[in-house]
Amino acid sequence: MSTSTAEENKPFGLLRAGFPFLKTIGMRRITNYPYDVAIENDDRIYILLRSTNVALIRVWFFEDAERLPDTFEDIGAYGKEDGQFISPVCVVLDPEGNIVVSDESLNRISFFSRDGEFLKTWGISGSNPGELDGPSGIAFNNMGNLLVSDAKNHRIQEFDSEGKVLNYWGNHGDGPGELNKPWGIDVDDSGDVFVSDWGNDRISKFGQDGEFIFSFGSSGDGKGMLDGPSGIAVDKYGDVFVADTGNDRVQLFNKEGRYVQEFIGDATLAKCARDYMLTNAGSNRLRDMADLEVQKRLRNPRSVAIDEKGRLYIPDYRSFRVQIYQNEVIPLDETQLAKPRRSRSLLQE
Repeated sequence: MSTSTAEENKPFGLLRAGFPFLKTIGMRRITNYPYDVAIENDDRIYILLRSTNVALIRVWFFEDAERLPDTFEDIGAYGKEDGQFISPVCVVLDPEGNIVVSDESLNRISFFSRDGEFLKTWGISGSNPGELDGPSGIAFNNMGNLLVSDAKNHRIQEFDSEGKVLNYWGNHGDGPGELNKPWGIDVDDSGDVFVSDWGNDRISKFGQDGEFIFSFGSSGDGKGMLDGPSGIAVDKYGDVFVADTGNDRVQLFNKEGRYVQEFIGDATLAKCARDYMLTNAGSNRLRDMADLEVQKRLRNPRSVAIDEKGRLYIPDYRSFRVQIYQNEVIPLDETQLAKPRRSRSLLQE
C-alpha cells in the first residue's frame, strides 16, 4: 500500500470502546515461557516457546485454543542444526505465509513453510553491513523486505528474502535516532517503522528509509514510561502496543505517541488448565490459598501481536500462557469528533 493511499484510508479519529478479555491459551508444561506469537488469517496461532534447552514453535487454532490436544504440532527444536534454535526471539509470517524466526544466539534468520518444513536459513555473525549480532525483532516492510533489529550492533538492517542487505541505519547512543539494543520492530500501513529501543526505554519512529521522525517514552513505571520495552505491534489505525516487560504490562499509545491506556492482565484459567486442576488435588489447594487478583496479572510479557480481527495477543512469559483481548474500536469521521480542547478529562463535559 502506498503512503498516500494509507493516509487517505486512515480514520479522522477513533472511538475506543474497550478491550474485553476473550480467553487464555496454555498453561505450565504446555506453553512454558512463551516469547512471541504470530497469527495466520485462518486463526492458526504460532506460539514461540523458549526456556532452558527448549526452543520451538507450538501450533494452535483459535477456536480450539482452550482444549488440550491429543498431540501437539510443533515446529523446530532446540539445537544448532538447520531448522533448530538456541535463543529464538521473534516469529512472523512472510508475504507468502511462511514462518520466519530470529535467533539471537545463532545470529541467523530461519524460514519454514506453514506446515513446518524447514526451507532455509541465513545470517553471518559480525558487525559489518549485512552481519548480525543478537538479532531480535523482525518485521516485513511494505516492499516485502525483512527488517531486523540487530540488537548488539545497535542498528536496524533491511534484507531481501535471500539475506542480501539493502539498507541499514542507527548507531549506539541515546540521542535522537540513536539506538541502544533495539528489540521489537513493526511497520505501519504508511511504511513507517516503530522500534522498541530497549536500552533507552523509549520507542523511536523512522521513515521507511531510516530517517528519524520522533521518539516517545522515558525510564520509569508511570503512565507512558517504560522499563525494558520489548515486542511492539502497530494496528491498522496506527495505534502502537508495547510490551513493557519490566513493568509487567502492555501499554497502548496513539500514532502521535500519546499514552492511551495500559493492560496489566485479566486472565482466567484456560480450559486445559481447569481440566488438569480437576485431577490434581494439590494444585487445587494451592489455588484455593492464592491471591487470585495476582494470578490474573501479566508477568514479564515479552511481546504483543494484533490479528486482522482486532484481537490482541499477549504472551504472558512468566505465567506460561497467552492472554487474548478484543479491540472494540469504531472509526470516526471529522463530523463525529470535535476540535481538541485544553482538558482531556471526560469529567468536564
